[in-house]
Amino acid sequence: MNQRMKSVVTLLAAACAMGLAANASAQSAGQFSAKIGAGKITPEGDSGDLSAPAFPGSKVAVGDATAPVLIVAYGLTDNISAELGLNLPYKLKLSGAGTQAGTGQLGTAEALLPSAFIQYRFFQPEAMLRPFVGLGVTYAYFQKETGSGKLTALLNTGGPATTFSIGAKAAATLQAGVAVNINPRWFVDLTVTKSKLEVQTRYATGQTQSVRLDPLAVILAIGYKF
Repeated sequence: MNQRMKSVVTLLAAACAMGLAANASAQSAGQFSAKIGAGKITPEGDSGDLSAPAFPGSKVAVGDATAPVLIVAYGLTDNISAELGLNLPYKLKLSGAGTQAGTGQLGTAEALLPSAFIQYRFFQPEAMLRPFVGLGVTYAYFQKETGSGKLTALLNTGGPATTFSIGAKAAATLQAGVAVNINPRWFVDLTVTKSKLEVQTRYATGQTQSVRLDPLAVILAIGYKF
């Protein structure tokens, strides 16, 4: 088990312990809730090769990023909820990989990842601890893509600065988590999501590159029930 998953398990265990001491509070049909917290995304895919002219195996790697999140939900029934999540931009760093490994940072980009889910919440509305699973869609939108001098040196040596853009894409997303009541109105929850996401990058030099991000997201938040 890697360190990230160990951390998730530890947080889930802590949430369960809190739940045993919490006062029961309904999360039921017709109820709105809102929560704020922090989300960390970890891209778990890899990139395709940069299109010609380029050395074979010229790839790119995308690093982890953390950003504040806002999530609102509505209880359709006592066990089924609809949820909408928004985030401030995740600031991604792109580095050389494959035959470009060791070249350092090639660029940066900001990612907005609004998502919508239909969730099933286990147990009765009065339960102190409510695990949930969800199925939804994430729309990945990228902005402020900025290439570095190293990118220009690789793709357009001696020429003007190389720019690039990342195309927007919708992706199916799975969700699992647990909510724990602190008191009748306040709660905390931990959510893990996994998206199947591949995007297309276009460079000013005319070259293209597919990047399979497949991000894993972990969100820890505190919420309020209206």
